[in-house]
Amino acid sequence: MRRSRIPARILWMVPAGLALLAGLDAGLVLLGLPAPVTTARLPETHGMLLTLGFVGTLISLERATAYARPLGFIAPALLGAGGVLMVVAPVPLIAAKIVLAAGAAAFVLLYIPLWQRQYDAALLTQLLAAGLALCGAVIWIGQSEMTRVIPWLIGFLVLTIAAERVELARITMGAHAGSRLLVHAWAVTAALAVGLVLPDFGAILLGVVLLSLTGWLVVHDIARRTINAAGVTRYMAACILAGYVWLTVAALVLLLGYPTAQPAYDAVIHAVFLGYTFSMIMAHATTILPAVLRIALPYRPAFWAPIAVLQVALIVRVWIGDGLGIPAAWQIGGVLGVAAIVLFLLTAVTSALLGVPKRGAPAAPTSSVGADPEGTNA
Repeated sequence: MRRSRIPARILWMVPAGLALLAGLDAGLVLLGLPAPVTTARLPETHGMLLTLGFVGTLISLERATAYARPLGFIAPALLGAGGVLMVVAPVPLIAAKIVLAAGAAAFVLLYIPLWQRQYDAALLTQLLAAGLALCGAVIWIGQSEMTRVIPWLIGFLVLTIAAERVELARITMGAHAGSRLLVHAWAVTAALAVGLVLPDFGAILLGVVLLSLTGWLVVHDIARRTINAAGVTRYMAACILAGYVWLTVAALVLLLGYPTAQPAYDAVIHAVFLGYTFSMIMAHATTILPAVLRIALPYRPAFWAPIAVLQVALIVRVWIGDGLGIPAAWQIGGVLGVAAIVLFLLTAVTSALLGVPKRGAPAAPTSSVGADPEGTNA
């Protein structure tokens, strides 16, 4: 029976995977480099493909699995469908935007029964984050550019992942961790609301809040101690701490005001969407994906390669390309970023196909979404 469920579980990931690959392809197009697929619409949908098409589908699928009711899978189905429709040229883009917004609305609704099960501040933070994603999707319906949408997507990603960290490291963060996280979440929302009227002031407020949130997470996250461990524990801690570094970089740039100049805009986006988000995805893939797909994804030392390439890519792109204004470094860093994500996908698929090593580190736990024995999940 377990084997019979595996194909169906994998099918839920297909639209997310397509959105990820299309988003990476669009990234190459935006860099002015050769790409496998080149269409006029890809660059316009690059940000939404990676955030709601991929990450949104992945997170909503995780939450639908936790809810364990058929209605819960409406959210990942609509978000995945929206991601696919964004790259299907015959479909009007406005139709894809509406489907994506409907998926974001279903994502918000998915959190309500989960909240009724457990009145938890971290879960409420995730509900609020899904609301920010919905705001971004609705704003995008009437926009041809992403400049007004990006701040809402930043709020969605930062708060969702931070809430996941609080859930997984609740023991070390203390009894009031959820409440403190929720205060930061409302502060992020307030900064975004201010930014609608006063973009520069809103960006500065958002930068201050993100610095405060990152500082609090770094001080209390168990990853600061488990970085001295070995194996999967050390790997996860390194990914998590790297994510915090890039979130700090984005916050510092926001302190200069709304990033209208291309180097600052590019630095903020990729520090958050690549540096923070994908570092965290790589950190938790060996625990969350098995819980969702019911497929073992054992840790292997090869997982260090993609996270290392990702950090090099961001240093080249953000520090050298954006910071020093060197176009070649900007392009090289972009290509390395795409290579890092593709390498991670190949490493994960290979590890899953090889199965649990007969001799070596044990596979990551696959019990339930959100479970995290201390010392295992950094």
